[in-house]
Amino acid sequence: MGSEIIPLLQMGIWIIVFIMIALVGLYVYIMRPKTQKPDKETEEMIENTSSKKENKVEQDYGKFTGNLTKESIFEFMEFDEIVDNMIVRKNGTQYVMILQCNGVNYDLMSEDEKISVEEGFVQFLNTLRFPIQLYIQSRTLNLKDIIEEYRARVDNLTAEIDKIDAKIAQAQTAGNKALKEKLEFEKRRKVNILEYGIDITDYVDKLSSNRNILQQKTYVVVSYYSAEIGGGLERYSKEEIYNMCFAELYTRCQNIASALASSQISSTILDSEELAELLYVAYNRDEAEVLQLSKALDAQYDALYSSGKDVLQKKQEKLDQEINIAAIDMATDSILKADRKKQIEDLDLQISKQEKIRKKANELLDTYQDQLDPRVYQLAKDEVKNNEKLKEKEETPKIEAAKPQHNVVKKKIVKKRKLED
Repeated sequence: MGSEIIPLLQMGIWIIVFIMIALVGLYVYIMRPKTQKPDKETEEMIENTSSKKENKVEQDYGKFTGNLTKESIFEFMEFDEIVDNMIVRKNGTQYVMILQCNGVNYDLMSEDEKISVEEGFVQFLNTLRFPIQLYIQSRTLNLKDIIEEYRARVDNLTAEIDKIDAKIAQAQTAGNKALKEKLEFEKRRKVNILEYGIDITDYVDKLSSNRNILQQKTYVVVSYYSAEIGGGLERYSKEEIYNMCFAELYTRCQNIASALASSQISSTILDSEELAELLYVAYNRDEAEVLQLSKALDAQYDALYSSGKDVLQKKQEKLDQEINIAAIDMATDSILKADRKKQIEDLDLQISKQEKIRKKANELLDTYQDQLDPRVYQLAKDEVKNNEKLKEKEETPKIEAAKPQHNVVKKKIVKKRKLED
């Protein structure tokens, strides 16, 4: 009995082991990755999904990178070009001029002055016969130009003081005490101005390092449409339309400037470069403080790599040099001829003077001939004649000596010109 149970137990154990192995194999088969090729429908789904992702990326970033074109830039900026102090918009159908206005210290004015400003502004509004726009722009104050202007003035004052020192030395050498005291007073005055100018320059230079200095500017925008000309634009050429729009815009800006002057507000029309800077700051708020348009123009970003002079410029410089040399020769000859002519005229005038004196002396002798002794009269006549001959002998060497003197002067001028060249 016991020997029959043992084979049954062994058979049951083997069955259980086999079932467990089958279950493990089934689990592995179910969990393994699928490597079979997807069907056609699945492939189309995958392609559609990937193309949608690519289109989304292109839509989000493509217009600022790969798809950025010149036409899209002009479409974004909404103006065609800047020419002759005007902004041209909408394919030449709208022209814009801009006036920059300088503010007034309204809070520091008296009551009468405030009333005068207000009345002037009301008068300005009442005189408007066309639409305008007011635009206010805040930008970082550029102190570079101001500092350079201050330094130029300081250099000029230094040069003036050096000239005064030279004049003081001359006055001291000549013993002119009054002139010396006057020059010393003038020097002290200019030295005080120079010290003040140096202090102002240093102070402004320190302020330029502060990026938080802002300047607010007010602009009046004046527009004119070519459709306002009337009468059918097809009758006019493009150039005629442009000239009429420019003339009308300029007239409007001048009327606005005159009307604003009654409110003590001065205004100027922006030129093309200033218009470009205004638009540059408007479109580049953050970068305008670091990459200023004036610095870019000073750096000559639009200049050619070649630094050689143009052929026409070289020809012009050579022609100017030849003209200068010819002008110096002509001026030298004219000076010499004029000097010689002047000396001859002076001698002729002196001879004429002596001749008049001799003639007058003879007339006096003839007048008093009856009152004089005949012998005395004759000796006086002979003396007048002898004086005339002696004077002619003295003047002849002077005339002959004038010729070589002119040659010496000419040689000195030519030698000086060669040294300068």
